[in-house]
Amino acid sequence: MLLAPEIIDERNTSRKDVNGVHSAQSALLRDEDAKLSRSRPQLSSEEMRWGVILAGGDGSRLRSMSHLIYGDDRPKQFCRFLGRQTLLEQTRQRTARSIRAEQTIIALTEAHRKFYEDDLAASVSPRLVQPQNRGTAPPIILSLLHIATQTPGALVALFPSDHYYSNEAAFTASLESAFRFADTHPDSIVLLGAQPRGAEVDLGWLDLGRSAGENLFRVRGFEEKPSHEAAERLLRSGALWNTFVMVGTTMALLWMALVTLPELVTTLDESLPLRGENGELRVPSSLYDAIPRTDFSSQVLAPNAHRLLALRLQQLDWYDLGLPDRVISAVSARGQDRPPWIHAWEIARRSTRDPIFLS
Repeated sequence: MLLAPEIIDERNTSRKDVNGVHSAQSALLRDEDAKLSRSRPQLSSEEMRWGVILAGGDGSRLRSMSHLIYGDDRPKQFCRFLGRQTLLEQTRQRTARSIRAEQTIIALTEAHRKFYEDDLAASVSPRLVQPQNRGTAPPIILSLLHIATQTPGALVALFPSDHYYSNEAAFTASLESAFRFADTHPDSIVLLGAQPRGAEVDLGWLDLGRSAGENLFRVRGFEEKPSHEAAERLLRSGALWNTFVMVGTTMALLWMALVTLPELVTTLDESLPLRGENGELRVPSSLYDAIPRTDFSSQVLAPNAHRLLALRLQQLDWYDLGLPDRVISAVSARGQDRPPWIHAWEIARRSTRDPIFLS
């Protein structure tokens, strides 16, 4: 167990305090982090960085496209939509420019083992293997709890594995800025926000407040998958798309989760330490049988908007590859030759009434 009993005992009070900072409990978390830190030697800034790659999703909305290309139901993170590498491999390379591979946890799901086993065979990154997909919150919280025991006071960056950035160098520069801002704002979480290209209703939006630094803003509101009218309003106001790439201290991220999901954090905390073989952190099936499906974006970030900072991405376009049309748009934006499967996809979409082909 990482969190002290007095921190857990305060959870009901903290849950009522979603719109403000519960200073007493924040102090308890900082004290706990400080106790662990004192037992460790001084680490360099590079050694203090950890990453978490989220690669455990089922990719159901792209299943028809991946099945057309590969003949199976592999999730999108194991597909080669944009060149010769899978989206997961591209994410690993993106992460490795700022974070050591051995300090980058890759969150996976057991059912997908046949799709990732060969690609990750030579990887030194620890793997968090879930017995099933229970949403984004459980693997994030488990990873944070594990990191807190390895590197107290760590700065952690979270990465989805289904993104495309038109300028990788510009992304890395923004990520480095996010690490610096998170280090100087240890009670806040820095989210990377992308310039919107339209009134998208299937993404999260960051409604910007006052400036908090160079290209950095307080988040006034967080809207996940808004109505079309709300998306139009957000677009006009200068809001940003939430990329779900974020950087913060381990304890600040855990505190946000503890505020809104105290029972889940407590249950996962009691499961520590996770044990496995060959670089794997194995999650017991009984643990996941006992927890609900939970979403970190809507159930942790949105209620904690007052603790968020938004860093605007510059000199790039961002694509969330959650839908077939976005994948095709990213292929076009990348400037690569149209692969034959796009033509096959377009034919299939014109010739079927299956709604999944019409998304």
